[in-house]
Amino acid sequence: MKIHYKKKQITLNLILGLVWLANGVIQTIFNDNTRWFDYIWFLLSGFYLITYFYQTKEKYLTIGNGFIKQNWPFGKKIYLNEITRIKHFAGEYILKTTSQEMKINIDLIDKESLSNLKTELEKLNVEWV
Repeated sequence: MKIHYKKKQITLNLILGLVWLANGVIQTIFNDNTRWFDYIWFLLSGFYLITYFYQTKEKYLTIGNGFIKQNWPFGKKIYLNEITRIKHFAGEYILKTTSQEMKINIDLIDKESLSNLKTELEKLNVEWV
């Protein structure tokens, strides 16, 4: 099961990427003496556009085969049978095992996917705090 990002979050990354790209173009074309700092706008633009394309291709979380995994380059993977406690605090689900914890930001998740995530987490026989 894939847990999707909010469309608002994905669109925001696209808009910011395009704004920084336009700003970079304006800074380099219309500025008489461009400095190295003016090219940082292209770097910012690239970061947001890469994030946009990554979020459209990959989803926020994957649940399957007895594990839950965050789909970003350094995302964590936790086996569902190792989860001992789930804490809902400040817009996050914090899944705890004996050796690690995973924070899931609820504000980034699509409403339909959030209900699917909640259903899957409630199936686990663990303590909710």
